[in-house]
Amino acid sequence: MMAKMRPQLSSLFCALTVLGVVCLCNVAPAAAAYRLGVGRADCTGPPVEIGFMGYGEFSQRGQGIHLRQYARAFIFEDERRSRVVFVSADAGMMGHAVKRDVLNLLKARYGDAYRFENVVLSGSHSHSVPSGFLMSYLYDIASLGFVPQNFDALVEGITLAIVRAHEGMREGRLYLSETTVHEANINRSPSAYENNPRWERDQYRDYTDKKLVQLRLVDDGGRLFGAINWFAVHPTSMNKTNRYVSSDNVGYASVLLELDRNGVRVPGRGEFVGAFASTNLGDASPNIMGPKCEKTGLPCDMLTSSCPAGAGACIASGPGKDMFESTKIIGTRLYDAASKLLIAEAGREVTGPIKFAHQFIDMTEQQVSYVNPTTGEQETAHGCYPAMGYSFGAGTTDGPGAFDFRQATLTDSSFWNTARDILAEPTPEDKRCQAPKPILIASGRAKFSYEVQPKIVPTQILLVGDFALAAVPAEFTTMSGRRLRAAVRESSLEAARKDITVVVAGLSNMYTSYVATPEEYAIQRYEGASTLYGPHTLTIYLEQFRKLMRSIALGEQVAAGPMPPFEDDKQITLSTGVVFDGHPFGWYFGDCKVQPRETPYRRGDTVRVMFIAGNPRNNLMHERTYFTVERLRPEFEETNSVDAHQQGGGGGRDVWEVVATDANWETKFKWHRRSTLFAYSDIELEWEVPEQVDPGTYRIQHFGYWRYILGGIFPYNGTTRNFTVE
Repeated sequence: MMAKMRPQLSSLFCALTVLGVVCLCNVAPAAAAYRLGVGRADCTGPPVEIGFMGYGEFSQRGQGIHLRQYARAFIFEDERRSRVVFVSADAGMMGHAVKRDVLNLLKARYGDAYRFENVVLSGSHSHSVPSGFLMSYLYDIASLGFVPQNFDALVEGITLAIVRAHEGMREGRLYLSETTVHEANINRSPSAYENNPRWERDQYRDYTDKKLVQLRLVDDGGRLFGAINWFAVHPTSMNKTNRYVSSDNVGYASVLLELDRNGVRVPGRGEFVGAFASTNLGDASPNIMGPKCEKTGLPCDMLTSSCPAGAGACIASGPGKDMFESTKIIGTRLYDAASKLLIAEAGREVTGPIKFAHQFIDMTEQQVSYVNPTTGEQETAHGCYPAMGYSFGAGTTDGPGAFDFRQATLTDSSFWNTARDILAEPTPEDKRCQAPKPILIASGRAKFSYEVQPKIVPTQILLVGDFALAAVPAEFTTMSGRRLRAAVRESSLEAARKDITVVVAGLSNMYTSYVATPEEYAIQRYEGASTLYGPHTLTIYLEQFRKLMRSIALGEQVAAGPMPPFEDDKQITLSTGVVFDGHPFGWYFGDCKVQPRETPYRRGDTVRVMFIAGNPRNNLMHERTYFTVERLRPEFEETNSVDAHQQGGGGGRDVWEVVATDANWETKFKWHRRSTLFAYSDIELEWEVPEQVDPGTYRIQHFGYWRYILGGIFPYNGTTRNFTVE
């Protein structure tokens, strides 16, 4: 295998074309191997009754699960014992308090091995997962405040993933490769992108980044056991009408890759861990059919993403006939591209020491010098108090907002200013600093019990050999990400004469909305209106990341900076917990109300069943499942699989083999509240019979917990009658 041959090669520069993948290989002489670890853990949040994070739609509250959430951890250590960690979690984004508590749990187990400086936690940015974990008022509003159960699910899942990666560390090598993925993203704000300088846009063929970058982990025996893939696309194939917890397109790509490489049927199993992580996805949409007026199907106005009266909202969709098919198509395209890179064993080896730098900065106090592109004169850029513009209220073409807001709004209104000032009134300096943004929410001036939006943000670089991860606490637009990659690379060349490959790790360590370029900011589409710290937010970040890269290259230490405030004790929680569960007279928890049909099912059919249920929030079933689809194996076979259930006695015991759980693509569960007064509820389970299914006898089992009104939570389960698949 090529991976086994590389250590024996001397300096080699070659071009390979394998399976349609073009890559450059620049392999250094044999170098000391890294110690590497991978880990995966379930971090699914409460699947029902909690608002989702992303669209800001109060009515979008969970009713079940389509795809579970996972945290995927990767540890890298060099021969000097310098160690870094990267985690990609199926979460809307990442919160500072989540990272803080993860590090506290790890410290209790491993001492100071894992710290703010050497750990990056990145959210995949799915918009179909529970919210309420960021401890910022504006970001937790859709879930009616802080949701402790969801916060704990993320903290515990991420921690367990890192622990598993730590305990499984081994000698190995890293390989970096890339490929192009077409028909997987479009720029949802082309009018803002086109305001960037023509000379800059001419350097790039596309309005979005089309490259998928892959870091491959191979052990010293040449066996692949992990891969991280970065591709710029919003996980918004599932739109705001969705009520199922879902990791969306990138989560589905991860599921496909892990099922394939591990040779298993059920997600979350197997040694290989494959992540599709976020990068500069700020203006990159998966809805590649583009925006259309909802009722007429005609194109929207490109600048404002608005439609004529009576034409409905401006909404983008595609490439499928519905959001489920679109998710599947985009996820499959990402999986196909990543799989081809793995099969080709393409790319160059990553070698060299591991270094890192981290610093908290108060964005409201930052001042940096820059050259005004219009006048050519040296000027000073200031960070502003955080504020959201009018176009924030308009939403995006992936998920339009409410009321009469439009994108690219540059003027305010007395009506909305009056409503704004009830929460907080911006100062004249705020208006000047944020111009041309008309301020809709003066979040930095709000006198609330805790922060509405952060002022202190984390900045961080992990350098593994000649591969750098620039971890940013926001959604960088396409051009913002390109400028950041160039700035970090140029800083390395200037300070150390070392060329590096740079990837932006988006939505990392904290969330602070968007970062548009100053030119995009001037147009004030959604991304510019959601750039918190004013028109020079990116300018400040570019200088800060140059500083971090210089400190790494020169071996200098940077100050830790001001720690974000501790506000756990100030959180407001308006979402109620589960009080008790009840069941109708004559029924009990786990009783099957709707059985499978008696006639055989065929491939493509959907099996639907229903059980009397407790509230799924009683137990999130981490590393387990709310239901299983099982196939009867008529003869007992020796198996070490945990996916088999035995029943019967004597020498002819039957074995039920699990073929799907609530984590599989082809399954869904939907919870129904039948009576609020008596707390009756049902759980509806669906299994779409896949094309590759084996014929035979099947059954579905449901597992859950019910809460007694006088205290205590108790397990139950139920089983359907057997049914046949031909």
